[in-house]
Amino acid sequence: MEISAGGRLVVRISAADVGKRVSVRRLDETGGPGQNFTDTVGVLTSWDDGVLMITRRDGERVRIPESALVAGKVVPAEPARRRGPATSYEELARITARGWRPVESERLGEWELRAASGFTRRANSVLPLGDPGLPLDEALTAVRRWYGDRGLPAYIQTATGAAGTQEALCAELEARGWTREVTAELWTGALAPVADRETSGVVLSREADADWLARYQRKGVSEVALRVLRSGPSVWFATVPGEDAPAAIGRCVVDGRWAGFAAVEVDPSLRRRGLASTVMSALARRALDEGASAAWLQVESDNAGARALYAGMGFAAHHAYHHYREPDVSGEAR
Repeated sequence: MEISAGGRLVVRISAADVGKRVSVRRLDETGGPGQNFTDTVGVLTSWDDGVLMITRRDGERVRIPESALVAGKVVPAEPARRRGPATSYEELARITARGWRPVESERLGEWELRAASGFTRRANSVLPLGDPGLPLDEALTAVRRWYGDRGLPAYIQTATGAAGTQEALCAELEARGWTREVTAELWTGALAPVADRETSGVVLSREADADWLARYQRKGVSEVALRVLRSGPSVWFATVPGEDAPAAIGRCVVDGRWAGFAAVEVDPSLRRRGLASTVMSALARRALDEGASAAWLQVESDNAGARALYAGMGFAAHHAYHHYREPDVSGEAR
């Protein structure tokens, strides 16, 4: 916190700092007797009518009355990362998008509109990297029309928590009634440690065959879904054979220095036996052979088991991402 020469806390931010990353301390009126304070760090997304709105790293928006402020300052746009490969949000957004391609896409300025008959939100949402080339309300109207023509609800994928992410867009969408349905995190790590584990019994293939699909959690996979699963510069599928269905599966896409892991699934009766690590290790070794050195994966915020596994492999959160759904539309893209 900022402290004046007289030793008092001071507020060194104003409405002119909207869009910047700030750290503030405010009086906590719920804390009981005495002066209790709460600290908040995030992007200042608005300051209107005596109320600040700060979007935190995980996408949570915090409303703070100006009268409750006791200290505040602008802080660096991105906190120092303790581990993991150096990278930007934009690089990761483009890498992850290439590893899970839609069957149809169209540009709206620098935004990419993506559709795949509703198979996963990632393949059926807008990736807004840059300027749509229209005022926001006109762009959102065009987005809703494009997805409506395909019988799909409109989703926009945004990110928070790193330099260059879209806290301001999140705030604009929420102000217009768009609903945040899903929040997850993108984690990164070095690839070599992932490969340094047991790999016996893993079968690698370029195709998601019937056995692999028998373990995949999304049942009734269509030809459209198979096109998405196979998409990417260099895609590998891993299978640990089982009796009636594979004991474990996984998918990896190699793109330059990056290897992306997805669909790591284990027979529920065989969990906690190291099968997920075995699958990822086999895929990591193949990715190393193709020249990759860094790894990424996506994990939902409430998946404690997966988060513990990936942290043990050296992964750490880089940023959070969210899917916002247009207002007043029924149905759901799964």
